[in-house]
Amino acid sequence: MSSERTESRRQFLRRLGLAAAGVLVGGTALDVAYERGWIEVTHPRIAIPGLPEPFEGLRLCQITDVHHGPYLSLQRVTEIVRLAARQEPDLFVVTGDMSHRHERYVAPAWRELKPLQAPLGTWCVMGNHDHWHGIEASRRGAAEAGLPELRNRRVPLERGGARIWLAGVGDLWEDEQDLERALHGVPEDEVAILLTHNPDYADEMDDPRVKLMLAGHSHGGQVSLPLLGPVALPCRRKYTKGLVQTDVSQIYISRGLGMATVPFRLCCRPELPVIELTRA
Repeated sequence: MSSERTESRRQFLRRLGLAAAGVLVGGTALDVAYERGWIEVTHPRIAIPGLPEPFEGLRLCQITDVHHGPYLSLQRVTEIVRLAARQEPDLFVVTGDMSHRHERYVAPAWRELKPLQAPLGTWCVMGNHDHWHGIEASRRGAAEAGLPELRNRRVPLERGGARIWLAGVGDLWEDEQDLERALHGVPEDEVAILLTHNPDYADEMDDPRVKLMLAGHSHGGQVSLPLLGPVALPCRRKYTKGLVQTDVSQIYISRGLGMATVPFRLCCRPELPVIELTRA
């Protein structure tokens, strides 16, 4: 991990900690009342250039930044999984950070994902917290839950005689991003969707085969003040949340489902995106 990324992480944690001290009492009261448990199921409709006709209307459910640990119970993880399963998407993707604070939370968090089943599968990439709390335990938990990890690799998704590709890269702070290996064998005229935990990787991704990236990590800021917006972010501000156009592609950043650093959300509801793909 580069010194620039290390310093960026330290600055984010410092700023969020200082800001949290100022809003802790009011923020916690609001949170306990309702906000951190008030999941918003969003329905972004995203146009994909070159999307084959059989994939028109494909629904993809993204789970990210659950952070099971002191701030989010295992019962809550179960409720999240049940909510996701009720969406009945064609595809589930998990974009990292399933646990928080300690390795003892890793295996139970991944185990709760086992019921997630979809026609085109359930796939994952790892985030920085998955590395911090025991990457081998995280990978073992994902495998035992039936979630293949797309670490610098890709898989074809077939539907109605047509094909697109789902690929993933390692975490930007803690792993390697080998895009060439991740997209190896993907024809120039076919569509690839790329999973990356940290949305800042969008500034480095330069392959036009990737028509959409999916990320988390930002938590949407988690603590967002009226008129001012997020008090601190672990990524560039332009990648706070939602759909963002890049020079060569587009990226959707989910606000995530859990919490880190402080045990509440303020003016930033947790999000479960159910993304519908449409032909551009």
